[in-house]
Amino acid sequence: MSDVDGQRVDLPVPGRDVSLGVIRHGHFGRPVLVFPSEGGRAEDFAAHGMTDAVRDLLDQGRVSFFCVDSADQHTWSDNSLTTEERAHGHQVYTRWLEESVLPWIHQQLGGRQEIATLGVSMGAYHAVHFALTHADVAPLAMGLSGNYDVTSWHGWGERGEATYFANPTDYVAGMHGGHLDWIRSRVGVLLVVGQGAFETHPTGALPSSRAFAALLGSKGIPHQLDLWGEDVAHDWPWWQRQLAHHLPRFC
Repeated sequence: MSDVDGQRVDLPVPGRDVSLGVIRHGHFGRPVLVFPSEGGRAEDFAAHGMTDAVRDLLDQGRVSFFCVDSADQHTWSDNSLTTEERAHGHQVYTRWLEESVLPWIHQQLGGRQEIATLGVSMGAYHAVHFALTHADVAPLAMGLSGNYDVTSWHGWGERGEATYFANPTDYVAGMHGGHLDWIRSRVGVLLVVGQGAFETHPTGALPSSRAFAALLGSKGIPHQLDLWGEDVAHDWPWWQRQLAHHLPRFC
């Protein structure tokens, strides 16, 4: 049993004199790496009722959540930077996940295990992107109300290689050959989105989720698109219900 359940642990960012936090909820069960909404912190998942929404799964030892801080304020949310500069900043965040977070999770679990990823809003992008680029360790992604095209986020300036490889809409379209075959064999993606307030404007989550599901389908990558009703908004109460609806079949 972990002695850090519910407690914040700060882990160093490689190459930077800063750290970002992770919080574990649950002692056993399927490990899930949880990304917050835009600019959010590891505390947000519990604070917004997401752990309570699946309290039975936690209490039964069916799932453990590993919630991380975002670094969006220094990357995708910094409109003073070009899209390419933001993508380079995102590479630093990815290194933190690879070199600090994953080893810590595996230490907590007593060894290397496959994990699932989960995120809401911009966190859905992070969850899906991480699984598609780290399918060896994260073969399942659950994205709630996500926008999967980083070039639609008030971007500007010339875009290059960093943007391409940070943008699922770009690199999935470019997948082919043996790598695509491997992704098909490894990854499953769940996209959930409502059709109500803020899912189209300003977030672009509804059109992006539809378009990205179609792209995954065109590549033969296993996925599910679950469209909720016109009353379903881009907000935590609905994400609680969506999580409670879908998570039990994955753990």
